[in-house]
Amino acid sequence: MVVGVCTVELFIPESQSLKDKRQVLHSLKDRLRGKFNLSVAEVEDQDLWQKAVLGMACVANDAGHVEQVLEQALNVIKGVPAVELVRAHRELL
Repeated sequence: MVVGVCTVELFIPESQSLKDKRQVLHSLKDRLRGKFNLSVAEVEDQDLWQKAVLGMACVANDAGHVEQVLEQALNVIKGVPAVELVRAHRELL
């Protein structure tokens, strides 16, 4: 069993409140869960309205598959116009 963990730091420039931030993140998390069957949660900076840190996890039998899924998830995040990807850190366990 291989577990892939990816932490992404996001900047949400158009967000003017925590409500705006939650709307953007809710949509993004739903998209990632539905498309890639990832576990996704906001893990830091919940009280800041233009910054978010998401943690994503993927479990599979093959490390190559885990890497591919996390890479595709990062590409989806990069394609969302409402957020800017500041940093991403991937780790296989």
